[in-house]
Amino acid sequence: MKYVKEFRNAELARAVAAEIATLAEPGRHYKIMEVCGGHTHTIYRHGIKDLLPDQIELVHGPGCPVCVLPMGRVDEGIDIAERPEVIFTCFGDMMRVPGSRGNLLEIKAQGADVRMVYSPLDALRLARENPDRQVVFYAIGFETTAPSTALTLQRAKKEGIENFSVFCNHVTIVPPVRALLDSPDLRLDAFIGPGHVSTIIGCRPYEFMPADYGKPCVVAGFEPLDILQSILMIMHQLAEGRCEVENQYARVVPWEGNLAALRSMAEVFELRPYFEWRGLGFIAQSALKISPAYSYFDAELRYSTPGVRVADPKACQCGEVLKGVLKPHECRVFGTACTPEHPLGALMVSSEGACAAYFNFGRRAKEKVGATE
Repeated sequence: MKYVKEFRNAELARAVAAEIATLAEPGRHYKIMEVCGGHTHTIYRHGIKDLLPDQIELVHGPGCPVCVLPMGRVDEGIDIAERPEVIFTCFGDMMRVPGSRGNLLEIKAQGADVRMVYSPLDALRLARENPDRQVVFYAIGFETTAPSTALTLQRAKKEGIENFSVFCNHVTIVPPVRALLDSPDLRLDAFIGPGHVSTIIGCRPYEFMPADYGKPCVVAGFEPLDILQSILMIMHQLAEGRCEVENQYARVVPWEGNLAALRSMAEVFELRPYFEWRGLGFIAQSALKISPAYSYFDAELRYSTPGVRVADPKACQCGEVLKGVLKPHECRVFGTACTPEHPLGALMVSSEGACAAYFNFGRRAKEKVGATE
């Protein structure tokens, strides 16, 4: 497939990995965070970690939108979904994310009208088709998915659809990364910047990393050679004493971002003063809420959600994994009490979750190695 197979060339991947190895200084340990969960899955699916010298450690970051939602927000979504007048819609990943008393798939089995959709426009269509029901869309995601929610709300307002609302949980990428950089728990050398988010916001928002913290950042695509090239670009920066933002994913990511999408977001959303993140606590201006001009469509106002905090199960260490303090396999319940079939935490559920990546790819690799020894 054009523009895919070119980025999965094994011979070229080995050549890039060899060049990376020549840039690694003897005795130096490099710690690079891939912010996006999609990058984590590429790294383990294609065995990229095994191509790199042992001196280079890749650390996963908080770039999985399903994973960072605190349990309290999951519970509030369930509370709305249980109302008899509501058709509750969400993306597939959210169906199995555990709250304190179950998940959306379980309450659907108990009679709640919960439906998986592929787009907020699917939810808006359901509102048109069911004028006697209230249709709520569970909006999640970073700036990647926020424009589609914004455009859907603009259309709902234009059409005068009154039985549609959005439970908004959109978050932004820069504040949690800044919070990690301010944390004394984690010492990082550089960042692999998220590709999907950057198609919307561009590369300029990451300039605080080199300017304020002296950390290089390379925005990367999602194929194996994208990841390897981004690591090579980082290693060149470190070897040459440079510190800047570079765009490896220039075939998709414009430096200034998608201006039309940003305009729609600016009209429909505003920043929340504070928002709770799983594992990171409350972070100022790190999430979006529906603006006053669209408040009629705000499910938080329509259903008076209380904003209750709920702690994660004590055995679950999702917070430490999200911060990069622990590797998934270091969690005490990984692969035993917590599996994709019976997840205790969101990181084992999501298609971008680090725990799911380790379980589905990293653990299988270990078992394969063990079988051949």
